[in-house]
Amino acid sequence: MNRPDALARRCKRHVVPWLAAVAAVLACPGAVAAQTVLRIVMNSDLKILDPIWNTAFVIRDHGYMIYDTLFATDADGEIRPQMVDTTEVSADKLTYTFTLRDGLRWHDGQPVTAEDCIASIRRWAARDAVGQKLMTFIVALEARDARTIEIRLKEPTGLLLPALGKPNSNVPFMMPRRVAETDPFTQITDSTGSGPFIFKRDQWRPGHKAVYVRNPDYKPRPEPVSRLAGGKIARVDRIEWHAMPDHLQAVNALLAGEIDFIEAPPFDLHPLLEADRSVQLLTLSPVGSQNIFRLNHLHKPFDNPTVRRALWHAFNQEDFLKAVIGDPAKYKVCKTLFICGTTFASEKGMEGLLESNFDKAASLLKQAGYDGTPVVLLQSSDLFWQTNLAPVAKRLMEKAGFKVDMQPMDWQSIVVRTSRKNPPDAGGWHAYLISPSAMDLVDPLSNRYLNSSCPPATRPSTAGRAIRRWKSSATASPARPIQPG
Repeated sequence: MNRPDALARRCKRHVVPWLAAVAAVLACPGAVAAQTVLRIVMNSDLKILDPIWNTAFVIRDHGYMIYDTLFATDADGEIRPQMVDTTEVSADKLTYTFTLRDGLRWHDGQPVTAEDCIASIRRWAARDAVGQKLMTFIVALEARDARTIEIRLKEPTGLLLPALGKPNSNVPFMMPRRVAETDPFTQITDSTGSGPFIFKRDQWRPGHKAVYVRNPDYKPRPEPVSRLAGGKIARVDRIEWHAMPDHLQAVNALLAGEIDFIEAPPFDLHPLLEADRSVQLLTLSPVGSQNIFRLNHLHKPFDNPTVRRALWHAFNQEDFLKAVIGDPAKYKVCKTLFICGTTFASEKGMEGLLESNFDKAASLLKQAGYDGTPVVLLQSSDLFWQTNLAPVAKRLMEKAGFKVDMQPMDWQSIVVRTSRKNPPDAGGWHAYLISPSAMDLVDPLSNRYLNSSCPPATRPSTAGRAIRRWKSSATASPARPIQPG
């Protein structure tokens, strides 16, 4: 099930073009660069600063503001060099040599080196599912000189460049070696990057504001911008992310000219924005996002596959989409693991599922011996497109026979809590809902929710084995289908 992603911006003479590597904020016709401050309300408040330690969208976007990547994904889904100047590949495809662009510097003025990038790759790979898979192919990561990175593989793979240029969390952002050598499971305390903006940590006030200033020493690529690739030119001197958890307050602030941009205005407030000619409501991604119900398999009752199957019969997609969006013209129902209408989309095997057959769900719970253990369901209280999902899940689960303990909290608290393995009644969790961008889900390479490399995943399914073979292939790409078996 998909929904489009929208944003709203106020077009007036002071709004100027701006590009963070996540999304382009396009200039209004005739806009001039007299105003040098861009005021934005993002989808969530910035409370965590480490995009490797945490995968929340707002932290990823923070990363794109201040860091850069070796490679990037363009508008056609192709991998393009970003910090890299030249790439050489040996005839046997076992050795890749990357030369960094000349003049790259960290925000503290020090040059970006190959050693910095190698340390960054290692830290990223320790946390990212694609990075973990990539490291199984790598024999050596070495700095041949200050600007040259050599990667030697034990066998050819098509995974290397797509992994280093992946656009979604965890993004392989480059950091200074002293920062990148921080334990991957410990948050960094130094936000030095080499990207187009510098984070003003001394002005950061969680719950209020995050501030970025233009990096005067940033050296953009010469090519035109294409999604995340090409020259990132900072056209404003200062960007402020304002925390406004009250969505109506944010919309009123936009209409009053107190802010310039809302990343994700709620659907029920779109009429207010559409009625003001000075506001543009834009669709950033026509394929939008997908709602996902995430389970914790470590603890009862979801350690039992029969209990998990009961959910497939308890849920239906329409109820969730109506609760969040309302207007059927703005969402699409389809029973596919990947995104509706994309290369890997398929509803095969979904017959009879997601139809809210409560009798079938109750029968499966009885068969599994479900003893009424309360399900700790975490509810996002600050992301409008997720706030209404948990109550729908609670209602459908209870009709099937589950007992549900729904606990509301802000999104970043959910992200922290779901990283724990504690029992649900001791600060852990059973389930939560998430709405990742469709671009994070369109193929097995980018879809981190299909990762089965964690310790409990010792017996991957047929689909899991097929996906692992696909990732290992020398020709893995989003355009090449998976062969089952």
